[in-house]
Amino acid sequence: MNTLLTNVRIATLDDTFTIIDHGYVVITDKIFTHVESGDPPEHVKKQADRIRNMQGKWLLPGLYNTHGHAAMTLMRGYEDDLPLDRWLKEKIWPFEGKLDREAVTAGRALAMSEMIKSGTIGFLEMYHLFMDDFAEQIKDTGMRAVLTRSVIGLCSREEQDAKLDESAAFAASWNGEADNRIHTMLAPHAPNTCPIDYIKRIVERAVDLQLPVHMHLAETKKEVDDHYKMHGMHPLDQLDQYGLLNQVQWLFAHGVHLEQKHIELLAETKALISHNPISNLKLGSGMAPLSQMLQSNVSVSIGCDGVSANNTLDMWEELRMAVLLQKGLLQQADAINVKQALRMVTKEGATALQTGQPGMITVGAEADCILLDQTAAHLQPEQQLHSHLVYAARGSDVTDVYVQGRSLLENKQLITLDEEKIRFEANEQFAKVAHSII
Repeated sequence: MNTLLTNVRIATLDDTFTIIDHGYVVITDKIFTHVESGDPPEHVKKQADRIRNMQGKWLLPGLYNTHGHAAMTLMRGYEDDLPLDRWLKEKIWPFEGKLDREAVTAGRALAMSEMIKSGTIGFLEMYHLFMDDFAEQIKDTGMRAVLTRSVIGLCSREEQDAKLDESAAFAASWNGEADNRIHTMLAPHAPNTCPIDYIKRIVERAVDLQLPVHMHLAETKKEVDDHYKMHGMHPLDQLDQYGLLNQVQWLFAHGVHLEQKHIELLAETKALISHNPISNLKLGSGMAPLSQMLQSNVSVSIGCDGVSANNTLDMWEELRMAVLLQKGLLQQADAINVKQALRMVTKEGATALQTGQPGMITVGAEADCILLDQTAAHLQPEQQLHSHLVYAARGSDVTDVYVQGRSLLENKQLITLDEEKIRFEANEQFAKVAHSII
């Protein structure tokens, strides 16, 4: 299958940030075989099974959301004004206790529809319910995903082992599936919900399975202060003391409360960070030292967290907040530049999610791309493309999405999901769960 997209302005986001003002791309099966300037020659047109004139739309790599809880999407706006500890115990965990398979499925479908429509092509799911079901959903939907069956260790040794066995079996069975669009990690929930000996056993299993490990880290000051009181050290220092940081590839979510020595330790051990600025702000958790991380060569990507703590999955909004926060916090207009920002949601995201793809528009890469409507008023004058992508673009500007050359969104219409059905079922399932709590 050859698909030819003509009349596009291409933001390659390659190593030199090349912009092709007027060009075309050819997707053969799932690979970019041409990324060229100008109009396609006749022989290229003749070889195409489908030709789409994109009317000057901007074509660029898809975005990656590297930390989230799609199953919690029904909880959007359920509680807006509590700190993390109370928010979880008083509102979120009681709601989760009432979720059944239908409710979780509806929430995840809603999350995927929102992500695709706003240009996110790959994401990480950290959750514990009905993970096999979600993997099957993703196979059909066509997105990229890292799936983790997260575990909490505040239970007996037998329960811990059972959870770990379930998590490992899931990870082993799904890693590399769906034409290599699905990858897996093991995922202890957090240092304050998993004793260090349990984290150690999880890391040992990850080593056996040759998988990375994902975990919340230093999200709130209370979490870190409690860890000091109980263990006499920061949670990251404890992981280092046990020799766990060098054994596997770590992807930590949040990393809000870190000192410079911890940032240097992350860089030394090549740990990755998923920065979640809006969730951290909304829950009053603080602002992560993003600029210091980048200056220390820590690989940082961006995550939305769950919409229960955000309340959207719009990566453009998340990116803009991340950049502007650092500029204001440090009172430095150059704290993070446009190229660094775009890298976080493309190249660094692709790396964090183990895709094996460059997060760029380049010949030989798998055809993962999105197209934006360049006629929007807030994108004019249109010359400053890279700047507009960081400081002006919105999820609603996305018109088309391709993953591995397969169309998931076309002219703002979902191809692999039924949006009307998803909206209906999400509202129906929320009402059912909310009623059961009352």
